[in-house]
Amino acid sequence: MANLTRRSVLRGSVGLATAGALARPHLANAAATTAELWWVQGFAQEEDIAFKKLLADYEKASGNSIDYSIIPFAPMRQKAISAITSGVVPDILELADFQFLPLNAWADKLVDVSDIVEPIKSQYIDTALRGTYTYNNVTKRRAYYAVPMKCSAVPFNIWQSLIEKAGYKLEDIPNTWDAFLDFFMPVQDKLRAQGMRNIYAYGYQLTANGVDPAILFQGFLMAYGGKNLVTPDGKLHTDDPQVREAAIKAITKLTTPFKKGYVPPGVVNWNDADDNNAFHAKLVVMDFDGFSTEVAVYKNKALYDDIVTRGMPLGNDGQKIPSPMASFGALIPKGAKNVDVAKEFLKYAVQPKVLNEYLKGGLGRWVVPMPEIAKSDPFWFKEDPHRTAFATETLIDPTVPLYEAFNPAMAEVNAEHVFSIAMLDVMNNGMTPEQAIDKAFKRAETIFAKYPITQT
Repeated sequence: MANLTRRSVLRGSVGLATAGALARPHLANAAATTAELWWVQGFAQEEDIAFKKLLADYEKASGNSIDYSIIPFAPMRQKAISAITSGVVPDILELADFQFLPLNAWADKLVDVSDIVEPIKSQYIDTALRGTYTYNNVTKRRAYYAVPMKCSAVPFNIWQSLIEKAGYKLEDIPNTWDAFLDFFMPVQDKLRAQGMRNIYAYGYQLTANGVDPAILFQGFLMAYGGKNLVTPDGKLHTDDPQVREAAIKAITKLTTPFKKGYVPPGVVNWNDADDNNAFHAKLVVMDFDGFSTEVAVYKNKALYDDIVTRGMPLGNDGQKIPSPMASFGALIPKGAKNVDVAKEFLKYAVQPKVLNEYLKGGLGRWVVPMPEIAKSDPFWFKEDPHRTAFATETLIDPTVPLYEAFNPAMAEVNAEHVFSIAMLDVMNNGMTPEQAIDKAFKRAETIFAKYPITQT
């Protein structure tokens, strides 16, 4: 076993048993000025360096100490669940998925941090606020149970060199949804005709694994007018014909390229990182994922400059399509020993200038969720075309929270991969999109019945 010291960094992908074995005991006798913190390891080393600087600056300014561990995102998910279940929790925990916050807020296992968020609420983008404003089934009210610190819309990532090798220019790519997506199939055809036998048009996450497939489905659902599958009041609208039609179109648009050979056959077994890996290997021409795709090759200028980052195309009706937005940040589990220090650190970390410098240091993989400070800083909108496209989609173009924020039932729906299974039913089990969606909707209705929300 590794000798874990203060400021330990847990690296590598480890299983649940290993993650549990490596978990450090809670510092029950720690001084009142020390808080224990678990943070998610960045995709790029610069993210961790920037976070350590944030911690050092806070310690210097406050005189308090932060006893931290930086943990890869998959083991972090496992550790967080284990901690909240056992009651042996850190004082501060960064979110590592989209399900932990709504499910544990519902169960009254998190500290209300509204006193941190409310004083600076006017500086946040509304979507990030709504993404952390979750329902507690004990108090029967919503509150902020996480402090938003990072946000990300979902851009498309495209290899310019592959577009040009196929005989096209970037200007040839249409800007309405179906035409935009359909453009990449003949690109694959022409590249294969030149001998690139293992190239595919799309890096879609058509798998019942990880968190990315749920965002993929929500993005496509909204593109076809199904935004109201779950509304901010927490209600499920599977009885809405427009929502059902949008879901059918979304499933059809995602599964048809797979059946026609325009998506790698191995996607059915992918995890969250595999579409990034396939894109970096130039196995796929286009991917629909976060900005981590670009940040991972930031130091390789040739590759970095070859990637095109772009937001959502217009809808088929010519109107703007909202992008799903993931909001991440930090929370305080109930049972934390040093809540006062934890809150003091989070108040420090979300000062706009402090938060902005931290995220800039991490290469802008996450956008600062405060539009005005981003607009005043050339880093986000003027210095790099990738970041400009990413920040524009995230902070200026329309966005909506992930459905989990509206009702934790959606967290359970996505934990069961209900809509991923619908895709697999079409791809592998002979179902029509209509049959697959009706089956998925029925399961979603059963799950939502367990999560009644009485406060709008």
